[in-house]
Amino acid sequence: LGSLADVRLEEGPTQINHINSERAITIQVIPPTEVPLETAMATVKDQIVEPIKASGRLGSFYRIDLSGTADDLTRTRLALGWNFVLALVISYLLMSALFENFLYPFIIMFSVPLAAAGGFVGLLLVNVFIAYQALDIVTMLGFVILVGVVVNNAILIVHQALNNMRDGDMPPREAIRESVRSRIRPIYMSTVTSVFGMMPLVLTPGAGSEFYRGLGSVVVGGLLVSTVFTIFLVPALLSLVLDLFAAAKRAFGRLPA
Repeated sequence: LGSLADVRLEEGPTQINHINSERAITIQVIPPTEVPLETAMATVKDQIVEPIKASGRLGSFYRIDLSGTADDLTRTRLALGWNFVLALVISYLLMSALFENFLYPFIIMFSVPLAAAGGFVGLLLVNVFIAYQALDIVTMLGFVILVGVVVNNAILIVHQALNNMRDGDMPPREAIRESVRSRIRPIYMSTVTSVFGMMPLVLTPGAGSEFYRGLGSVVVGGLLVSTVFTIFLVPALLSLVLDLFAAAKRAFGRLPA
């Protein structure tokens, strides 16, 4: 045996792990609880993975992959991004069928950015005054929920204003004022009941409460901000659009046949 090989004792792995039939070495990284997983992924990629690849020490036979929870987060974030866009498109198309118009739903959809801003504000307040809450998957789901919830208030205002113009023969601005006056109470009542119904998710302590605290804070913040600003923004936009319609009719009416 000595004429064929050199025999000596060396240290080696006790087992050889494989992933997809390829040899793999797994290094587990557990970031601190106050560091979001997305931030930890960016730190590992920018300060460890990319410098190793740039130095050329990795070679052509090896590669570094981020997997586990980090990989799940990437896939789920992409899926939720497309789900958010899909929710916007479906809501817009349903309202277009309801109003038989493609412009009125566009006015209503202006309440969605306000709700998203309110969701981030609610999440910030939770982090400042209650407990640390990362922008995790369940919290992101709250923004998808907001798309179908916050448009209800704007629908009430626009639909009632159009009914006032069609059935009551009211001028556009008077119809909008009457719509806001008659619908502001049910809008605030539904919002208050929804907010108080979601408050236990945000304020209740105990084991497991951190899983849904982010979702509750996003929905509560989005509902509050969207409701307050929808009362002012949607009537103003609707009035502007109706004035533009009237001006366009007068302009086209003056054209010679």
